[in-house]
Amino acid sequence: MTRKQRRMTIIGGSLAVLALAAALVLNALRDSIVFFSTPTMVAEKHVEPGKRFRLGGLVQPGSLQRGDNLAVTFEVADGNAKLPVAFKGILPDLFREGQGVVAEGALDANGVFKADTVLAKHDETYMPKDVADALKKQGHWKDDYGAQSSATQASGTQASGAAKPAATTAQGNPQGAVR
Repeated sequence: MTRKQRRMTIIGGSLAVLALAAALVLNALRDSIVFFSTPTMVAEKHVEPGKRFRLGGLVQPGSLQRGDNLAVTFEVADGNAKLPVAFKGILPDLFREGQGVVAEGALDANGVFKADTVLAKHDETYMPKDVADALKKQGHWKDDYGAQSSATQASGTQASGAAKPAATTAQGNPQGAVR
């Protein structure tokens, strides 16, 4: 075997091993690649109790109930289906009814999603106070930053060209955030 043939054999074998490794990783992460599942997707997949996943949707108005020792229950809906959620802990500052939420946890035997982490989604106009102050100081502040988020809240919808909402937790939400 010549040097060129040996080199081509090593390169071909390396590519085959790399392709096999990539296929195994993608197969193992097949269900985990999704950022979150909606209540409709959970109903369609028939997720078994105890399997961890992220649930995303809107908090149903009127469904929020606070219990003892920071226990909270609410329903997450996506327009087609609803799923009850139970959470024990401090909710993010931006959490409220009618707002987007992503919860991480598992279904119990009764079909209730037991969340151990709750993320509140907000629109693209969210800005920490120190960033807003820096923009004002540099003269780059636009007066429509505040008006835009107020209009978005009042209408309950986003402009068609708006960016997808980001998420924040109670720990990640800076004090005095400008909205």
